[in-house]
Amino acid sequence: METTARGRFPRTSLHPSVSFILDDQARMAKARNYFMWQGRLVMPELGQRVVEVGCGIGNFTAMLLDREMVISLDIEPQCVERLQARYPNRRNLYASCCDAGSAAFADLRRFRPDSCVCLNALEHIDDDRGALAAMASILEPGGAIVLLVPAFEALYGPLDHNLGHYRRYTRQSMADLAAAVGLEVKTARYMNVAGFFGWWVNSHLFRKESQSLKQIEFFDRFVVPLLSRVETAVPPPFGQSLFAALRKPA
Repeated sequence: METTARGRFPRTSLHPSVSFILDDQARMAKARNYFMWQGRLVMPELGQRVVEVGCGIGNFTAMLLDREMVISLDIEPQCVERLQARYPNRRNLYASCCDAGSAAFADLRRFRPDSCVCLNALEHIDDDRGALAAMASILEPGGAIVLLVPAFEALYGPLDHNLGHYRRYTRQSMADLAAAVGLEVKTARYMNVAGFFGWWVNSHLFRKESQSLKQIEFFDRFVVPLLSRVETAVPPPFGQSLFAALRKPA
């Protein structure tokens, strides 16, 4: 059984309730500036035929809708239903309940996608290596896989456990994972240095088990606009999250 360094949170069979997931994503939907920040990092790395792995209720999906084709996938049917209701009548958007690594996922190669985006989802998958290999397998040569994952195992706490996080990453662990499935690392950088401290305090001092809407709104309104500009100019040596752009060899 894998556990955290403190041994407090067993990481086997992590299956948060659907209601917890939906409530958490509804709170995060308020973080518009934060998603715009993600978009400035992510969008330049993507092509025109995008597979979104772990779309949730579609908090990031809106930014992809200028692309030729978007295939948004999640393992929770209620998430997919909410996404479809949120973006009706989009002729370039296809949403489906699908697990990375399944036969249905492998069949997506027939659409010849040129990129996959997986934001705050890889950490929810027990076999992250298998999921990453599955993403690579459906891409055209030279295709991109863009990831955003939680960073640094020292931050792991009750909220990670309740969200179903199996792990947190570093640049080195991401480089090792990419190499294991034959991918090249184009870039890997930490982001959200303020969130690093906030997550640690919430996890280890306050022992919070869910994200606070008030904290999210304050952070998004007052911190993100300045922090995103500073980190664009000076990438931080650590952060709450790790952004990585990987490439399938041509």
